Amino acid sequence: MAPSRLKQLDSSVQMRLYTLTKRQFVLVFVGFFACFVVTFIIGLAGPPIISQHTVTARQLSSKVNLVTGPFEMESGMVTIFNQQLWLLCKPQISGLRRKGFTLQRQFRVSVKIMGRNKDSSYKLISSTAHNRTRKLKCTVKGCEHFVLLHISNIEHPSYQITIQFHDLSFPSVIKVRNILFMFKYYNAEFTQIEIWFRFAFLVLTFTVTCLFAHTLKKFPLREWTIEQKWMSVLLPLLLLYDDPIFPLNFLLHSWIPLAVDAVFQVTFLAGMLLFWLCAFHGIRQNERGFTAFYLPKIMIVGVMWITGCVLLGWQQHNELNDPSYQYKVDIGHFVGLKIFFFVVGGFYLLYLLILIVKAYFELRNMPYFDVRVKFLTGLMLSVVAISLTATGLRFGTAIVQDNFVAEITTQYQNSAEFLCFYGLFNFYLYTMAFVYSPSKSAVKDAMNRGNNTSFTMLYDSDEDVIYGRKGSRRNVPRDDRSEEEDTF
Repeated sequence: MAPSRLKQLDSSVQMRLYTLTKRQFVLVFVGFFACFVVTFIIGLAGPPIISQHTVTARQLSSKVNLVTGPFEMESGMVTIFNQQLWLLCKPQISGLRRKGFTLQRQFRVSVKIMGRNKDSSYKLISSTAHNRTRKLKCTVKGCEHFVLLHISNIEHPSYQITIQFHDLSFPSVIKVRNILFMFKYYNAEFTQIEIWFRFAFLVLTFTVTCLFAHTLKKFPLREWTIEQKWMSVLLPLLLLYDDPIFPLNFLLHSWIPLAVDAVFQVTFLAGMLLFWLCAFHGIRQNERGFTAFYLPKIMIVGVMWITGCVLLGWQQHNELNDPSYQYKVDIGHFVGLKIFFFVVGGFYLLYLLILIVKAYFELRNMPYFDVRVKFLTGLMLSVVAISLTATGLRFGTAIVQDNFVAEITTQYQNSAEFLCFYGLFNFYLYTMAFVYSPSKSAVKDAMNRGNNTSFTMLYDSDEDVIYGRKGSRRNVPRDDRSEEEDTF
């Protein structure tokens, strides 16, 4: 082992990871998965995230023109706990019998939205004149639904909406039998569960953060390992991810808490991506200058963070000004940003893969370093695998389609999908905080050094503490360790 790495080992804080036996190492992973599964099961027993009610064009009026309208409808009573409101449309046609044939029509929609006040009077919210384009696609199985409007911040107890289609026509053999208008909004029962679980995770994260900081305060910052330094950053970011100001969404009639929550989530995910790059690189490199070490990683992740914030902020800003706005109006810019995001994401994955491979090849035969790499890789792959599996099973190929970003929030079915991701990321950081916290022997040594001013400043190395030997680590064979002391 290089002398610089020996120096790094001798001066670093001994983590609990070094003292874990194989049995304890397995129990850590079992505990992580057990907590995740319990949270997921609780979510399965919870209420559906989205509630909806449907009205048909024929219910509105028997004399209405089913091709052009106008269609006047009421949203029904909604509260601030319903959070957001969508109106989707799905025509029902007959006469299309040719298999494999797709009927596509592009047309314009005018939308008028009136919000009901407490005194039963109505206030005009939006009146869009023929400038919102929609695309209808139908097959033998039926027509696809499309979004007419999205109200991201409910400020009125109900809404009166008038819809009219323009430039929509069908072949003579096609008959429009009816049109379904579907109002979708968050289930109020789910909102209550979301508030309580966010609060519970927030309290747990705050407790874990304080305990982790308390265990490390006895050690100088220069002795912290790179994992411990990053945990002191990720845990506060997790507090933001759990969003301490989330209840303001239900106390203030403002878009600001919703926008801040989106920024908090993107920031936490970007911080976790940056942690993986720095951890795999920093384990095998003692010199970590800002320009050579951190700057390239910050640039890659920073571009992804900015792109995510722009996509979220862009759509939210336009929807607040006009609920009938849809990203397809600016589809060229949207596709460009999406392609740019995937290209940068590809560079990130390639860079991360290179760092992981190099870490394994350089550190696989080094005591105590290989344990850090294996644990970091194993837990990271578990989180990535669960995230990709949950996303793939729920959305399938829609994740790469243009409508994924705009309609993702109307696709959830139950509370399990919400708790899946919140529980996963929270328990991931709790597990790392436990494993990367100082071991009992390291804490005792720090207390002894603090109580005894004549205590030597030449510490035993981590391997000496674990294996009970002193001397050069370079000459210690791996096979001399007992089975009970052998780490993963």
